[in-house]
Amino acid sequence: MRYSQLFGKTVKEVAADVRLVSHKLLYQAGFIRESVAGRYYFLPLGIRVQDKIVAIVEEEMNKSGAQKMITPVLHPLELWEETNRTNSVGFELMTIEDQRGARFALGGTAEEMMVDVVRKFNVSYKDLPFNIYQFSQKFRDEKRARGGLLRVREFLMKDAYSFHTDADDFKKEYDSMWKTYETIFKRVGLDTIPIESDNGYIGGEYCHEFVVESDAGESRFLMTKDRSYAAHEEVAVFKREVMNPDEEMLPLEEVEAVRGTTMEEGVKLHNKPLWQQIKDVLFVDEKRRFVLAIIRGDYSVNEVKLKKAVDALELRPATDEEIRDTLHSEPGFISPVKIKEGAKKGTEIFIVADISLRGVKNAYGGANKKNSDLFNMNIDRDYTPDLETDIASPPADCETEDGKELIEGKGIEVGNIFQLGTHYSTKMARAVFVDNDGKAKPYYMGCYGIGIGRTMGTVVEVHHDEKGMIWPKAIAPYQVHLVTIGDVQKDADKLYESLLAVGIEVLYDDRDERAGVKLNDADLIGIPLRLVLSDRTLKNQAVEWKGRAESEAKEVKLSDVEKAIMDFYE
Repeated sequence: MRYSQLFGKTVKEVAADVRLVSHKLLYQAGFIRESVAGRYYFLPLGIRVQDKIVAIVEEEMNKSGAQKMITPVLHPLELWEETNRTNSVGFELMTIEDQRGARFALGGTAEEMMVDVVRKFNVSYKDLPFNIYQFSQKFRDEKRARGGLLRVREFLMKDAYSFHTDADDFKKEYDSMWKTYETIFKRVGLDTIPIESDNGYIGGEYCHEFVVESDAGESRFLMTKDRSYAAHEEVAVFKREVMNPDEEMLPLEEVEAVRGTTMEEGVKLHNKPLWQQIKDVLFVDEKRRFVLAIIRGDYSVNEVKLKKAVDALELRPATDEEIRDTLHSEPGFISPVKIKEGAKKGTEIFIVADISLRGVKNAYGGANKKNSDLFNMNIDRDYTPDLETDIASPPADCETEDGKELIEGKGIEVGNIFQLGTHYSTKMARAVFVDNDGKAKPYYMGCYGIGIGRTMGTVVEVHHDEKGMIWPKAIAPYQVHLVTIGDVQKDADKLYESLLAVGIEVLYDDRDERAGVKLNDADLIGIPLRLVLSDRTLKNQAVEWKGRAESEAKEVKLSDVEKAIMDFYE
């Protein structure tokens, strides 16, 4: 491709709200442009990278035995209603209606569609297992699109779904997809960490995100130094220290507490440690049930863990009016002690205590009335939770139950694999296979996703310097960036044509432009190999050769260039 003819040139300036490196560089280099918030045009350079990522994913999926297909973009809404996902998905479902009055969902995922197509066949145990996958546009009505390609509202995704007779058979495919994903991400230039993660309302024993460490990411996780344990904060298990086991239980006491409503105000007023204070966080679920989460004061409630613990689809903070008028308590002074007895008759309150409270004696905190606190609150004696479980976000400094240090990490999720089990097949009619005993049984399923655009953005977050992007060889838009300096057009044209003739992909900067502009653009675009043809190099019948990731350039004879490029890409 002659750069003079390329649609989408480099630019110097970007909008002030463009903060992430990948967003900035992909925009400046002419790979992407935003249509509206969270929806992007992939320009010619960008689509070449995307196509190469897709090709790698497809090749490795096919090697694993998975079979490619495609589903319609518009999903009949009755399929989503069949599984109740019109009410239970973790993102806003986008729907449309056609001129006949038929209603459709713009697919955010495709579980229902894949089950629907499989149930159109009379599948028996002899047909299982199989894994079917697609590359399709996905639509998520994200409240906050951000970070260029890292959080968008429309994107290309590889999503795969496997069908099995039972859990044991599924586990084999899960392991196969794990290895396949490791290979895919290695080929595109990413070092991924598989971390245990939450499977949402579906539940399930197996669920892993493939995360690339990066400050640009939104996934916080904890792992041991040897990576033998790695888990998202939403599921990470950590050791709770027993704080004051030898302290004698003291009588419950109510004290005056003229203070603000924060935990810090309580510490300051009473001159007691934060860990000894009970933190009370009150939520309301989709059934209008009050959920009171109580935890040691130096920990934070993890809403994902809490949702799973109380089997809630949604949780929102209780309002000050609800706290006062319905619970007859006071914001900032809530207490598990007698909160149920003081609430309006008929009010459902579910109290969930973090397991950390077992290690604290004589805790202090609110008394359900303004400017009053309780001293010496003890679990079982003074209050009884409805459920005692792990609802804490791991702190930065913690360890596993067997004493291994947990290191805090932050990263970008580029793929996930998880167990669906029979969640969908038991909700959808006729989603069964005939087993060898002649009985109809629900399929056992797994799901496996890779965000293609997000993978592309993540590669840039990892592979760049102060000058621009540094594309891994396997997914670079072109193999060679040919630059001319001076009056060498005729010789450059000849070299360009000869490289194309042997199948080498070349971006040829044939513009009548200053040398500095061309070289800066080459660095910004980030093609792995730059060749410069100039009056000086032609005197030696050579080109200047420089790898994008290398600091020094060298000369290579024109007669040797083709072989040298082939060797470079071996």
